[in-house]
Amino acid sequence: MWEGKNIIFNEYGKIRFMFPSFLPKAVEQLTEPAAIALAQSVQLQAIATPLTNQPINTTYVHQGSGGVPILLIHGFDSSVLEFRRLLPLLAAENETWAVDLLGFGFTDRGADIQYSSTAIKTHLYYFWKTLINQPVILLGASMGGAAAIDFTLTYPEAVKQLVLIDSAGLQGGSLASKLMFPPLDYLASEFLRSPKVRDRICRAAYKSQELLLADSVDCAALHLQMPNWSKALIAFTKSGGYRAFKFKKIAEIMQPTLILWGDNDKILGTKDASRFKRAISHSQLIWIKDCGHIPHLEQPQITAEHILAFRS
Repeated sequence: MWEGKNIIFNEYGKIRFMFPSFLPKAVEQLTEPAAIALAQSVQLQAIATPLTNQPINTTYVHQGSGGVPILLIHGFDSSVLEFRRLLPLLAAENETWAVDLLGFGFTDRGADIQYSSTAIKTHLYYFWKTLINQPVILLGASMGGAAAIDFTLTYPEAVKQLVLIDSAGLQGGSLASKLMFPPLDYLASEFLRSPKVRDRICRAAYKSQELLLADSVDCAALHLQMPNWSKALIAFTKSGGYRAFKFKKIAEIMQPTLILWGDNDKILGTKDASRFKRAISHSQLIWIKDCGHIPHLEQPQITAEHILAFRS
């Protein structure tokens, strides 16, 4: 199972996996093979942007070769580990990237940056320009869908095709933004940090609870141990996050678009799937059956098959 992996044994003869030093120490507690393998492959690149005088140490995964590069964008308060089950399936047939957005995941959170959707878009552009610099198939899940829409509308030359998975973008920002003033901002972020809260969120995202493995919550919470996690989250939420795009604005997307949606999404519901289909002229909608908000984790095989079949 672990052939080709970089592993060592501790003094008790137990396997200990080698992980990048910039990841939190708790990464060693992961048990899901897909999570371990992806965490081992995370890389770090200093990305120069106009947002700050210092380059931003940005974490990403790059696997596979051939075809138009696929770039994966995770959801709110998440990381590249969100794609632990999907990315290897795509990379088996196509060059595939995943990146931790500014203010999220394991990417550095500098104190001098104004965290907002505009900053995220700018950072993502310079990541793309520095490491990829050719049109991509841009995939966004949940809030990552809103980020992908925003990026596509601003930098259409960088996006050949668009994939939206249970995407945000048609509903307004979180009500939590109204609570982001001292001391409620700290309390709100600590509430989100709570293991019980994160467990409830994870369970709500899945339809099939048996697919929620023992360390699924650990995968979703590992990045909380990064420096300035709370400050960046508060700042982003205060900024309003991603506000709802107007229907006519989304209609400006000219790229062929694949909309994948879990038919039992309890997080965003299912109505927006058809609304996206109506708004984007060159789009197709595929329902992922018996699936919740995260098809890429709950039904990765069929999700990958649809994405790979969509490539032009």
